[in-house]
Amino acid sequence: MVLVACSGGVDSLALAAGAAFVARREGWRAGLVTVDHQLQEGSAGRAEQVARWAREQGFEPVEVATVEVGGRGGPEAAAREARYAALAEAARRLGAATVLLGHTRDDQAETVLLALARGAGPRGLAGMPAHREHGGARFSRPLLDVPRSACRAACAAQNLVPWEDPHNTDPSYARSRVRADALPALVAALGEGVVANLARSAALLGADADLLDELAGDALRRCRTPAGLSVAELGGLPTALRTRVLHAWAAELGAPRAALTHRHVAALDALVTTWHGQGPTLLPGGKAVSRRSGELTGG
Repeated sequence: MVLVACSGGVDSLALAAGAAFVARREGWRAGLVTVDHQLQEGSAGRAEQVARWAREQGFEPVEVATVEVGGRGGPEAAAREARYAALAEAARRLGAATVLLGHTRDDQAETVLLALARGAGPRGLAGMPAHREHGGARFSRPLLDVPRSACRAACAAQNLVPWEDPHNTDPSYARSRVRADALPALVAALGEGVVANLARSAALLGADADLLDELAGDALRRCRTPAGLSVAELGGLPTALRTRVLHAWAAELGAPRAALTHRHVAALDALVTTWHGQGPTLLPGGKAVSRRSGELTGG
C-alpha cells in the first residue's frame, strides 16, 4: 500500500488524483492522509473536505491527522516536524510501503535558493531527495521533475479546485518571498530554464553528497575509540570527509541536526587541525566535546 499526503493544495491534489488513477489501473491499494496543523481558522473543515473527496476517489484508508505545532526552529520548521511525524506514524501503523509527497520542480528550485542564502554545504544545496527514510517510514517525491504549472493544468483538466494556502503568499515566510519575488526575478533575468537548472544542480549535488556520506560512514567506523574518536585517524582524512564524520558524530551525541551549523562543525574540526589547548566545544542540545589524550570525547 502507498499513502498519499494531501493538503488539498494544487501540487498534492494533482498527485492524489494521479495516484488514484494509477492505483485503479494497476490494482494497487492506495490510502490518503491529510494533516490538520490547526494553524488557521477553518483548518479542520478543509481537512474533512479533502478526506471526503479522497473517499469518493476510492482511497482506503483515509485519515485526518490533527497535530499540535510547537518546538524549535520557527513556525515553518515546527509545522514540518509535526507533519512528518504524523505521516511517519500513519505509515508505520498502516504498513505503507511509502508516503507520496507532492513537491515539484519549483519547490526544489526554491529550496536550493534558500539553502544558498543560508550558506549551506553540498547536502543542503542538494535540496529535497526523491526518496528518504524518516521516522521509520519511507517518503517519495514523484513530482520533483514536474513543474508546478503542470499540476495546475492537471487540476483544471479534472475540474479540481485546489485550496490556496494563504501562508504561501505571506511575506513573513522566507519561502513565500522566494516564490513571489526572488525566483521570478531570476527567471526574468536568466530565462525560464533557470528553475529546471536549479533542480538539476540539486540532483547532481545529491548524488555527490550520497557518495561522500557513504565514505564518511566508513571513515567514522575507523575513527571510533572506546571513548570517542581518534584525533590521529581524523587528522588523516580529507576535509570533506572529516567534517562529515564530525557532523554525524555530533548528531550521535544528541545535537539536533537542524540546529547543528557549520560553525559548530568548524569548532570541532579545530580541535583536530588547529589544537592549541582550547577548551570544550559546546554543541546544540547541551553536549560538550573535548580533546584529551589524542581523542575527542563528548559528554
